[in-house]
Amino acid sequence: MDLDGVRTFVACADAGQFQEAAACLSVTQQGVSKRIAALEKDLGVRLFTRSARGVQLTIDGQALLPHARELLRVAERADAAVRPGRRALRIDVLSRRIASGVLVEHFYRAHPGVELDVVTLNADVNAAIAAVEAGTVDATFHAITAPPARLPVTIKTARAIDDPHQLLVGPRHALANAHAVTPAQLARHRIWMPGMAPGTEWAAYYDELAAAFGLTIDVVGPVFGNEALLAEIADSATLATLVGEGSRYLWPDSYDLRRIPVRNPAPVYPMSLIWRADNRHPVLAKFRRYLSAQRPSTTGSEVWLPTWVTPAR
Repeated sequence: MDLDGVRTFVACADAGQFQEAAACLSVTQQGVSKRIAALEKDLGVRLFTRSARGVQLTIDGQALLPHARELLRVAERADAAVRPGRRALRIDVLSRRIASGVLVEHFYRAHPGVELDVVTLNADVNAAIAAVEAGTVDATFHAITAPPARLPVTIKTARAIDDPHQLLVGPRHALANAHAVTPAQLARHRIWMPGMAPGTEWAAYYDELAAAFGLTIDVVGPVFGNEALLAEIADSATLATLVGEGSRYLWPDSYDLRRIPVRNPAPVYPMSLIWRADNRHPVLAKFRRYLSAQRPSTTGSEVWLPTWVTPAR
């Protein structure tokens, strides 16, 4: 069914005159008559009776009117779902507790009028890039281990977050009262990060970090969630884990957990924003400007980055 014909039919029904409907639609009265005639021919019924006073709906026209209004509402919703600026910007943050999720929340609080749809695909970088390519999400945050030449030509990236590490320990741990620790100091302690999936970009990062500083990163053990992990660390004198400075964890006061900066050098987990080059969503452009303004400079800082970090293209 031709939507212009349906829109014209509703306008005529509301106005009661073809001339007034034509003015509302910014078309000629002849154009209105042609659209109504075409719609009537399409449906095989008369929709209006004409008189000197204007037009009135026939029984068939009255039956069609509520459905015609619904057709126009559906068309409007469909248009809003895909037109840039008229739908929510869909961003994948992998986890709402890590730096990317926290940063998106801060962006929303700074720009409360924007429409955002924050999702967690729980996917590695390759699957997340595929989701961006397919239009499942507008953008995602990940560490990119592949050189730029191996990324799809439709994909753009920009380093957005350099998240320094903190050591998370319980009150009885040997390093619990330290103001800061070095990677060399961590070599003598077990770092527990159970359930790290091999082959992911975060596994590649921690493998290289462990090799660079002689760390023991234990990934063995069932994963019962962050709450169980925090409880285990709080109760242990030997367990520790690494968390991002920009991540958000909550625990009971009785745990007395300590977040201790790792410095000299500071290992930094690099995350890039990934989006399609042809994505014209206005909120995406605003979000990219916000990320650029928020990213602190690491010039002059002693940091450690994995060897696969490459400039964004």
